[in-house]
Formats: sequence, structure tokens, C-alpha cells
Amino acid sequence: MNTKELNRVAKHMVMPKKGILAADESTGTIKKRFDSINVESTEENRRDWRQLLFQTKTISDYISGVILYDETLRQSTSDGEKFVDLLNKNDIVPGIKVDKSTHPLALSEGEVITEGLDGLRERLEEYLEIGAKFTKWRAVINIGEKIPSDYAINTNSYLLSLYSALSQEVGLVPIVEPEVLMDGDHSIDKCSEVTVKTLKKVFEDLSESNVHLPGIVLKPNMVLSGKDATKRADSKIVAKYTVDVLEETVPKDVPGIAFLSGGQEDQESIDNLNEINLYAKDKKAPWELTYSYGRGLQAAPLKIWSGNKSNVLDAQNEFEKRGMSASKARQGNY
Repeated sequence: MNTKELNRVAKHMVMPKKGILAADESTGTIKKRFDSINVESTEENRRDWRQLLFQTKTISDYISGVILYDETLRQSTSDGEKFVDLLNKNDIVPGIKVDKSTHPLALSEGEVITEGLDGLRERLEEYLEIGAKFTKWRAVINIGEKIPSDYAINTNSYLLSLYSALSQEVGLVPIVEPEVLMDGDHSIDKCSEVTVKTLKKVFEDLSESNVHLPGIVLKPNMVLSGKDATKRADSKIVAKYTVDVLEETVPKDVPGIAFLSGGQEDQESIDNLNEINLYAKDKKAPWELTYSYGRGLQAAPLKIWSGNKSNVLDAQNEFEKRGMSASKARQGNY
């Protein structure tokens, strides 16, 4: 394990002013996105959409890494340039989603487990050869009347640590993504309690699995009120809760934390990130605090594009606007 190289890549992923683009929608998920704009989800259309994003002239001003899907990692532009080479040329690190999505957790209603460990070492070796520099695995924790259970937290955390160890063994930086969902009507205090419990367990398991913490990036949820809560906490409260939870749970040697947008409205995810960075500066938090957004960066430009080649430039301009907003928020300058 080349710890220096892992640390170098992890630091690049969370470098100042930039964030990570999540363009790792599975074939099923991207079909839903395309259905919303009445575009057929063919391999060519999926390629054209990702090409539009990656060829945006200013992309390297606000994106340091891109999470890709298996199909996308292997694709090239319409001119024949490999996506991996296009990203590297712009000083953007290519990464790959390696989990095989969530499935019902046995004997635990309302809870899920992430699958994908079978054959993972061989897949990681192939992804490294193709040009990936980092990986991503998402674990999902639901909040409900009697959940999450210790069983769900412990199982998902253990799988995250095994995935991380396998990634680092091969030479890839793992993005560790334990997401406490905002679905539900729970309070921000409940989210805080569950997030603390989850992150403490995750770092306990990472330590036991000999994972090199300076060679990971953490991708957690922000601490939020449930989407259907009667009264939802504002950005300043979200910032305080989120940074305080991280200070309680995340070791100082983790280079950076890239928040997921997790179903927040586009503007909400920007406002919250901005306040988090302002509060973290006051508290002198030890990590880079950035973003790893998918829909938050893509939804508006996707709608403008709508599968029409004549809309490419307008869609790229909108993508640039979204990226610049996220970059400013990541600096606390929005």
C-alpha cells in the first residue's frame, strides 16, 4: 500500500475551491433522469450527456474529481478521446462507484444493506488499470419509529470498512459514504444522534480494518431535519449541528469531508454548505469541507439540454453556474 500516493490523491480530491461531481448514476437511475426530460436512455445519449459535462470549458475551476459508473469509465467522447484521459488532462481525478446498490436487510423491516463485495478485488484491479484513482461505496441508514437498529448500522459499517481496505490494498482512495437519509419527519436532534452513532461505528471499523485514514475521503450527510418535519432547521443551525457532530466523530487525519446533497433542494444544499464552511472557519475545523453533488449540479443543466445538440452550450453555461455557486459556498463566500 503506497500511503503517500493515497494521501496525495485524497488531498487532490478535496483541494480548496473545488468539489467532486457525482456522475455515477446507474443505468436504471439515469433512465429515470432521462424519462423526466423525455429522452431515451441509450448508450449514445448517456455518453452525450456525460460528454457535455466533462467538456465544459471551466469545469476544472470547480471540479477536482468525478465519480463515474462502470459504463462511463469505459466510454470515450464522440471524437474518440477516452473520458479518463479527458478528465486527467483537466487535472480532474477519475473515480468509480463500486457498490451494487442497496437491498432489503434480512429480518429487519425498513432497513437496507449495500451489496457488492463478491469479486470486488478483481473489479478494483481492472478499474485501476482502466485509469480510476478512487472508489465510492454508499451505505444507507434510514430513520423511522424503531430504526435504525444497531444491526443495520453495524452491518453497513463493517461492509464499508472491508470495501475501504480492499480499495487501498489495490491502490485506490475509498470515498466512505455512510448516508443517514433525510426521508421522514424526524427532528434535527434525531438526525444528529443517529449520525454520531453511525460515524463513531464507521471509524471504529475502519481502524480495526487497518485503513489508512489520510488516504480516504468521507462523504457523509449534513445533519438535517427530516424532509417532512413540521419545522425544519435553517442553514445556521444545520451548520452548527453538522460541524459539532463531525468534531465529535471524525479523526483529524482524515484529509477532507465531501458532503452529499442527499435530496436537498439545489439552493438549500448551497446555503447549508456555505454556512457549514463559515462556522467551521470560526471553529478552526481541521478538514477540508467540500461537496460531492450529483443532482445539485446536474438537474438544471439536464433540463436545459433535453437531448438536443443545439442546447449543449446553454446547458454547459448552467452547469458552470451551478459549479461556481458550489465552489463559492465551499469557501464560505456565497
